Amino acid sequence: MEPAWQFQLRIAVSPELASDLRAEPASASHAALRDVLSRHNATVKCQFDAFADYVREAEKRGPENYPLYQWTRQTIENPEKKAKYLQSFTVYVNGDEIYGKEIADVMEAELWALVGDDGIGSVARFDTNPASNPQPPRR
Repeated sequence: MEPAWQFQLRIAVSPELASDLRAEPASASHAALRDVLSRHNATVKCQFDAFADYVREAEKRGPENYPLYQWTRQTIENPEKKAKYLQSFTVYVNGDEIYGKEIADVMEAELWALVGDDGIGSVARFDTNPASNPQPPRR
């Protein structure tokens, strides 16, 4: 039996749209994106903001309990990476950052239809298969 991997979608957007989405995650400034997200009870969160939240939480609770703390901190402190992640947004469905294939398939198609439309540059899909993803660095 094949494992049931979970999925995550991310969109890359223009600096202008990124600024709007960070200020208003409900994407009021982009009607088509707002409609797709609303249809699937989805929201977006800036990757940079998610990384910064992770670093703050690790520093509050003890970085030794957060295997990606050092990498994440270095990432948000690097100006080039910061610029990249300020324009990358994770799609959350029902508040979850990973979700089933069926919803990922439908949303991915709908999001790809928006690429090139008012600042949406690309859509990326990730899965929870460890073979597809880098693993936390060894200490």
